[in-house]
Amino acid sequence: MMPGTIFLMNLIEKFIQQLIELDTRLFLKINRDWTNPWLDRICPVFREQNVWIPLYLFLLVFMFVNFGKKAWAWLLSFVITIVLTDQTSYFIKKLVARPRPCQDPFLMPHVRLLLDNCPGAFSFVSSHAANHFGMAVFIFFTLKNAFGKWRWLFILWAAAISYSQMYVGVHYPLDILCGSMLGCCWGAVTAKFYHRTFSLK
Repeated sequence: MMPGTIFLMNLIEKFIQQLIELDTRLFLKINRDWTNPWLDRICPVFREQNVWIPLYLFLLVFMFVNFGKKAWAWLLSFVITIVLTDQTSYFIKKLVARPRPCQDPFLMPHVRLLLDNCPGAFSFVSSHAANHFGMAVFIFFTLKNAFGKWRWLFILWAAAISYSQMYVGVHYPLDILCGSMLGCCWGAVTAKFYHRTFSLK
């Protein structure tokens, strides 16, 4: 192997190591230092999918009441967005195989786990972040006329759920950042496809 290639590989390895160290330090700040009793109660609830069933039912009713049969195409595109974000994040998890902070034997004693148990799946990327940002961005672009400025609340909703993943001790910040970016990309892609193929007008 050429000396230049070896130097470049060592440089990349050092950068990745420093990035992981920074990621871990930021995780511990969020999980252990930047805490309060109110967030201790609300964050575990925020990340539970069943809690948001009323919101999904509201969207379902809202779409059919306001757009009738045209809502079916929107609903199908919405579901496709979730499937794409979920399956892509699952594939990346298997490929990278990064343990969660609550699974890392060296970090476990320092993690403040606010759940009954540590989830079994790998950590990178966060499926919660990918799925919810995918949904939020799809809604943001496709329901601009329906919700106006209120559509920003969906982005805030996705961000709050994603932050909760770090706070309760099951994801690193880098998991959340990359999962969020993945979700935003898929949400934008499916929204563009929806606009080109269907219409709510």
